Formats: sequence, structure tokens, C-alpha cells
Amino acid sequence: MTPKKMMSIFALAAVSASASADVYTLDSCRNMAVGNNKTIRVAEETIKGAGYDRKAAKAAYLPGLDFNAGYVYNQRTINLLAENANLPTMTLDPLTGNYLPNVLLGPDLKPVIDPASGNPVFTEVAVIPKEAMSFDTHNVVAGAFTLTQPVYMGGQIKALNEITKYAEKAAVAARNSVVQDVIFGVDQAYWLVVSLKEKRKLAESFVTLVDTLRYNVNAMLEEGVATRSDLLMVDVKLNEARIALTKVDNGLKLSRMSLAQICGLPIQTEMTLADEDYKPYRPAAPEYSYNLTDVYARRQDLEILRQGINVLENREKMALGTMLPKVAVVGAYEFSNPNLNDGFKKRFGGGFSVGATVSIPLWHWGGNYHHYQATKSATNAQRLLLEDMEEMVSLQVEQAKFSFQEAFKTYDMTLSNMKSAEANLENAQFGFREGVLTADDVIAAQTAWLQANSEKIDAEIGIHLCEVYLSKVLGKLSY
Repeated sequence: MTPKKMMSIFALAAVSASASADVYTLDSCRNMAVGNNKTIRVAEETIKGAGYDRKAAKAAYLPGLDFNAGYVYNQRTINLLAENANLPTMTLDPLTGNYLPNVLLGPDLKPVIDPASGNPVFTEVAVIPKEAMSFDTHNVVAGAFTLTQPVYMGGQIKALNEITKYAEKAAVAARNSVVQDVIFGVDQAYWLVVSLKEKRKLAESFVTLVDTLRYNVNAMLEEGVATRSDLLMVDVKLNEARIALTKVDNGLKLSRMSLAQICGLPIQTEMTLADEDYKPYRPAAPEYSYNLTDVYARRQDLEILRQGINVLENREKMALGTMLPKVAVVGAYEFSNPNLNDGFKKRFGGGFSVGATVSIPLWHWGGNYHHYQATKSATNAQRLLLEDMEEMVSLQVEQAKFSFQEAFKTYDMTLSNMKSAEANLENAQFGFREGVLTADDVIAAQTAWLQANSEKIDAEIGIHLCEVYLSKVLGKLSY
């Protein structure tokens, strides 16, 4: 039985075994991974938060209504007089039309002076009782509704709105970048499973080849045309082939678990992939033409830096706003208990007031100016970082393009090597049956056949991985 026929039988058996299981395509694995990835969920929440920040910044344009209230308990009452107050009185002189104080006149018709105080002695006084100027302020309640409308804030409100807008765009770009990384990881895990499944079939074929050789050598040993050493050498190779099959089988199981974990499924999920029954093909190497300017525009990691520059430029404007005047209109309704609207009354009373506030920074020892210069330096640093990243991306694109082209050349060489290995194996088997070649020659041919087929599988899978990587670095990987 030829190696091609044996591999076909194993492929047919694999199809029959997996017919009853769920089949996962590459797109379905991508969708599950994107939907279940925790990092993407964190990025989505970051976008939501940035959206709320943008809405909050818009509210700064609108008037703000605040309510403030307070309560104070005072131990003592307020007494404006320490004792009853005696106020002098005056009488109108009809002859002069002037008011004359009601003072006590002596025999010389001059006012009598009180020697203790040095003031004239009045004949009539008006009494203000102490209680009339005492106010109960043991319990005081006061409050105010205040309406504030910003008129000019030095451009800070507009800059804040711009910052939140660009921050939201940066959050979206960060999410897209994470999604691309997740998709690339899914593709790697997916094609690793496909690769190991093919290598498992190849390992089974190799075990069958060596086992068939052992059967033939054992028959020749019984006929006396082979030695015990030949049989032992084949036994060693058969054990090595079985160990290799076990390793590939374990690697395949672990790779399925890894893919299930990336897709957000339980690691014990039996995942049958649509591309497991891999069909050899001869893809045509596409000629990728691209414009670096378009690549820069599509790259989400560069988009994050670009939006970061926009944020920093508006932070410059906010820092500049700290050195500019600020104007606002304020309206308020204030109330208190007790109130003084119509004398001192122990009940709630209040009134409206309207005004404007102006704040002009004059001198802060250069603190605001230095902060403004610091924000400009941060913006320049971000621009330089973007330029450096663009240079790295251009190099990355060229490397990915060369790797993609190299993958097709490698694939062509593995096809040639595999044909040579198959012909060599058939010749070795024929020569061994005719007695002109030894078992060692057959084992060497089998090993070369195994290596050639393994390299062909790696080359085929490598084309897929190089293609998705090139799409990623070109910014074309769908998300």
C-alpha cells in the first residue's frame, strides 16, 4: 500500500468519526473569541465610560442649578444693647425752625453738665428697652438655590469637550486593536490544530509503514534472509514512531483545549474544525500593493497615538485657559429662618438676586505658564512617538510581505521534496523486496518521507498564518 493511499484512508476515517460532532469554522471561532474575550469586554466598558465623559463635558455649556442649606445652633442670643438705652430728645423752636435739645438750664441759662459723663443733663429722654434689641438666634436655618451660567471660561469648556471626543475615539481604536490581536491569536490556534491533525494522520501512516516493514523483516528472518539485528533496528524505529504519534496526539489535544479557551468555551469541549480534513492545494501568491499612507490610516495602534495627540493639543488649550479671564452669570434665591426682610422674624423668608462674576488671573509666579509649556512638550513627544511608530510599521509591513512571499517559495520546494521522498520510498521498498537494499535503507527512506510530508504541512499552514499576519500589519484584518 502506498503512502498516499494510507493517508487517504486515515482522512476518510477522520471524516466519519467527526461527522456527528459540532463543526466549528474559522469565522465561528473568531466570533466566539471576540464575544467572550474579557479584555475586549473591558475595552467596551472603557468606550462606554468615554461616552459618558463626553456627555458630561457637553453639560458644562449649560447652566448649573445647585441647592445649599445649613443649620446652626448658637448657645447665646444676640443682644445689641447691654442695658436699656436712653436717647436724648429735641423740641422744635418755632421762631428759628430748628430743633433744640431738651437740656436742663442753670440759673445762668446755660446747660447743666453732668460731672461724671461730661455730657449735658437732659430733661426728657426716649427709652429703648434692652429686650427690644435682643434676637433669638439659637436655631438658624439658611439655604439658597443658585443658578450659574458660564459665559466665557477661557476656552476650557470647548477644549474639555474636544478632549472627551478624542478620548472616546482612542478608546474605540484600542478596542479594535485588541480585537485584531484576539483574531490573530484565534487564527494561530485554529491552524495549529489543523496542522497537528494532519501530522497525527502522518504519524499514523508512518507507524503503519514501519510496522509493515517489521512484518516483512520478521518474515525474512524466519526464512533466514535477514538477521536478528535487522529486526531489532526496525523495532527501535517502530517504538520511536509510536512515541512520536503519542506526542502528536497529546499536542493535538492540548491545542484543542487552547483553542477552546481562546473561544471562551470549556477546555474539555470537543471541537471539530471545518478545515481538519485538509485538502492539499496550490494557492497563487498574490501581489500585494499598498500605500503606506493608507496603511497608517488603517492601523489602530497608530490611531490611538493620533487621537492621543489631539487630546494633548486640547490640554494645551485648557492650560492656556488658566491664564485667561473667566466670566459667569449667577442668579440665586436665598432664604433663612429667622429672616430680616421686615424686621427680625422667626419664620422663613428670602429673595432673589442676580449678578455676574469675573475672574482675571494676574500673577502666579509663572506657574500657569510653565504648566502650559509642559503640556506643549508632552504633545511634541507624542508626535515624535507617532513618527517613530510609523517608521516601525513600514518596516513591519515589508518584513511581513517578504515572509508571505517566502512562504509560497517554501511551499513549492516542499512539494518537490515530497515527490522526491515518495519516489525514493517506493524505490527503497522495491529494492528491499528484491534484496538489493537493506532494512536500514528503507528506514532512511521512510524517515525522509515523514520529514518531507511534515515540512509540506508546515508550509501550507505557514501560508495561512503569513496571510493573516500580513492582513494584520496592513490594517486589513476584519474586526
